Amino acid sequence: MDSRITVAGRELAGLRAEKTILLAIGIQLFIAAFSSFLVVGLVSMYDPSGLDGAEIEIAGSGDAVADLERAADEVPGARVTPYSEPLAAREAFHAYAADAVVVADRTDDGGISTVVTAPDSNVETTVIVVQLQAVLQAYESNERDARSAYLEEPPLPLPDRTGSSPYFTFTYTVLIPLLVFLPVFISGSITVDSITEEIDRGTLELLRVAPVTLTDIVDGKALAAVAIAPVQALCWLLLLELNGTPIANIGSILALMTALTVIVVGVAVAIAVVAPDRRAAQLLYSIAVLALFGGATAMAGGPTNAVARLAIDSADLTTYVTVAVYVGLAVITYLGVRGVLSRVDVDTIR
Repeated sequence: MDSRITVAGRELAGLRAEKTILLAIGIQLFIAAFSSFLVVGLVSMYDPSGLDGAEIEIAGSGDAVADLERAADEVPGARVTPYSEPLAAREAFHAYAADAVVVADRTDDGGISTVVTAPDSNVETTVIVVQLQAVLQAYESNERDARSAYLEEPPLPLPDRTGSSPYFTFTYTVLIPLLVFLPVFISGSITVDSITEEIDRGTLELLRVAPVTLTDIVDGKALAAVAIAPVQALCWLLLLELNGTPIANIGSILALMTALTVIVVGVAVAIAVVAPDRRAAQLLYSIAVLALFGGATAMAGGPTNAVARLAIDSADLTTYVTVAVYVGLAVITYLGVRGVLSRVDVDTIR
């Protein structure tokens, strides 16, 4: 065990020279440390509907503009100023007196045609478009209600709004799983690089003069790669807590991600031994990890869903069974890789 710890210590000391790994860890640190305001910008890309409520001025025109005004009254922050002619509405838009233009006219077949003009390549465009979408949706809903009396059969009722916050959804279903699983990928990549580098330099053969086996060497390297993953994840979760994001069941989350790290590192070891060329090994590792996590995420009780449910303290028996299953798979992976390495001759690895 002392020889494995020595190898692990050597690996950890060598990580300081890995600029790419340190940059990846630094990016995660930045996201976790400043999540309280970064999440606002990230949510605008993940779900722009979270930006509703902003105040916008709409220049309205057309013979159906009165109905547009009533629809805007239902949307917080939106206001329609009617203009007699579309040209006058567009002149107000170009003079920065309005944020957008909506020309609503009734058609001969009883429908309503709307032409919307919004800013192009403007930092406020996303906010304006979100508010315009809310106004038009309210407009459409009002028209459906008004015309439902003339239908032979009543339309299907719309489902009730959940009222969930997109910030809450993004934080627990995207941000936290991202910060938890990125260290897993990094650990696997470190393992691939470390083993293939030893093979390229021929240092595995030199280590045979020392009282260590190939299994001891790989155990030490894997120990270092696995150990840094939960430490990173714990730091990110604690930083999120400091930023006002409560996270429950941190111990269970760390157990799950550590089990996944062992599985991924085991796959990385197997790939590095089978394909010792560094570039080929990294390519195979990337494909394998994408396949593993893609398949796991596609499952109803995948690791991403389990982390989200654990973090918001809504885990059920299935969630804890998922954690136990991955812990069991980690043990099987570790024992399987050790069994294979014990029968591998260093001279055959090229």
